Amino acid sequence: MPQFVTNLDQLRALYGQPSELVRKIQLPRLEKHSIAFIQHSPFAVLATADGRGQSDISPKGDAPGFVHVVDEQTLHLPDRLGNNRIESLRHIVENPRVGLLFFVPGRDETLRVHGTARIRIDAELLATYAVQGKQPRSVIEIAVEDVRFHCGKAIIRSKLWKAESQAAAAELPTLGQMIADQVGGQSASQLDCVLEESYKTRLY
Repeated sequence: MPQFVTNLDQLRALYGQPSELVRKIQLPRLEKHSIAFIQHSPFAVLATADGRGQSDISPKGDAPGFVHVVDEQTLHLPDRLGNNRIESLRHIVENPRVGLLFFVPGRDETLRVHGTARIRIDAELLATYAVQGKQPRSVIEIAVEDVRFHCGKAIIRSKLWKAESQAAAAELPTLGQMIADQVGGQSASQLDCVLEESYKTRLY
């Protein structure tokens, strides 16, 4: 028996074909149900890759509907304050292909959206997406090409929304402690204070 899958024919033989229903639920544009899901979603994950194929995933979150549905083919994602590594934005400049995975707390299903992106910085648009008087530095505009709901098996297996799963977070050290251990020469307590202050004053 081979130990690795090395070609597409071998992979398809291993998994078989998707059902007709699975093929049909892949749509070329947003419609009322996918729009409603995005409008209720406070959290999404953005996937990008640079010109060499080096990939990145980035969590994005804000009030429900923070990803704005412009129309059935267009989304706007305001880019809020972060750590200035800007991997996603750098990748979009080199390679506009992006993917988004939307979550709604308490729902096991997710929504996948794929398309091409560009970075907009026109002043009028930035002003539209100001929160607490602060504008995003840019808005990622996504031209939607592929939309599909994803069943809830992964969320159900992980028990993501269950209290017993969330309790496990208390077993982990603080982020300040983890960073201090990773880089050395830093005070965990001071890093935790810096992070706490950032969470309070630099969300927008």
